[in-house]
Amino acid sequence: MKILITGSNGLLGQKLVKLILDRGEDELIATARGANRLPYAQDDYQFDVMDITNREQVREVVARHRPEVVIHTAAMTNVDQCELEKEACWDQNVNAVKYLIEACADNNTFLLHLSTDFIFDGENGPYDEEAVPNPVSYYGESKLAAEKLLENSTIDYAIARTVLVYGIAHDMSRSNIILWVKKSLEEGKEIKVVDDQLRSPTLAEDLAMGCYLIAKKKASGIFNICGKDLLNPYEMAVKTAQFFNLDMRAMQRADASSFSQTAKRPPKTGLLIEKARTVLGYEPHSFDEGIAIVADQIKN
Repeated sequence: MKILITGSNGLLGQKLVKLILDRGEDELIATARGANRLPYAQDDYQFDVMDITNREQVREVVARHRPEVVIHTAAMTNVDQCELEKEACWDQNVNAVKYLIEACADNNTFLLHLSTDFIFDGENGPYDEEAVPNPVSYYGESKLAAEKLLENSTIDYAIARTVLVYGIAHDMSRSNIILWVKKSLEEGKEIKVVDDQLRSPTLAEDLAMGCYLIAKKKASGIFNICGKDLLNPYEMAVKTAQFFNLDMRAMQRADASSFSQTAKRPPKTGLLIEKARTVLGYEPHSFDEGIAIVADQIKN
């Protein structure tokens, strides 16, 4: 199968490239807006520069490669930045999906789009695939608008909704709750961690596997692809500190109202993964297992 990935320099993009190359079953085209930052010899895959907000470039690159599947991981995901830079957010999260839909329609290509738990208001989580969205932030609005574009299109598509993705990028370009807690407590810094928001933290490798399973089956529709645990960030921080044997006295629990954030966050999301388990055979790691995997990657 020929698979094209957008956002290949990002955390999920990197994990997908590694997974596909390790399996060695598929022809891979990695794309990103900037230069290739992947640490793999380009004998095993092709790389193309593709700015997802450039309609003509999207159509040209997809038409030239004619992939069977596009996995669309590129997006503007900083929730507060989306609230402040709404035009850029809409361009990257909505217009880009419109351009990909057009390109996929022209080339009979299956499109897998990454979405988020932030399309929900967090009043009744965890949510299944049939739950009614009601975003409370502009980021959530943009991701829901992209979903609606797909639902109203004529192409074959899937939507993979995920939650709080964590993991290690090969260039350590992105932090996550495990790295932040570990570094802060090792340096003796006092940290406040939210205890009134619930999430299903997702190991990046698990999300990559879920996306790969959808792509290989061309399984259409909406799938929740996330972790199996429902935890608040304070519980995640405690588990991290315990794993690394760190002194937790500098760690304080706090409610969300004690933080000044530009965008509103849904209080209790989390996603139910029974459909992905049944249809795809998806089985994610626990958060405890995820910490151990990240710890091993830090060592290496």
